[in-house]
Amino acid sequence: MSEIPAGLYYTEEHEYLKSTDEPGVFLIGITDYAQGELGDVVFLELPGVGEQFRKQDVFGTIEAVKAVSDLYAPMGGEVTGVNTTLDDNPELVNADPYGDGWMIRLKVDDPDSVTGLLDAEDYRALVE
Repeated sequence: MSEIPAGLYYTEEHEYLKSTDEPGVFLIGITDYAQGELGDVVFLELPGVGEQFRKQDVFGTIEAVKAVSDLYAPMGGEVTGVNTTLDDNPELVNADPYGDGWMIRLKVDDPDSVTGLLDAEDYRALVE
């Protein structure tokens, strides 16, 4: 069974948003369910700091043993940080998707709109 922590926001495309101590800024990554479906992650292509995305834009790709998949921006906003540790250690996405395996920091255009995303209970219902 996949780990689905409470207190995060989830998308139907299996990305999550995790609040940071900076208002309107979230860590974005893929869920435990998604990494399990993909298998061993071997490479990530992530955007640069300062890049802007609209909701549902492709912000990068993730390559695993089983497949290559697009990563979708769960909200519109600007990338304020990228987890460069994943360049040399993409397996962190598998080992710790909600911790060291985060991908980007996104300053969202409309922080109030995160309430339109799935909570843990809704996401669990989607994947189980």
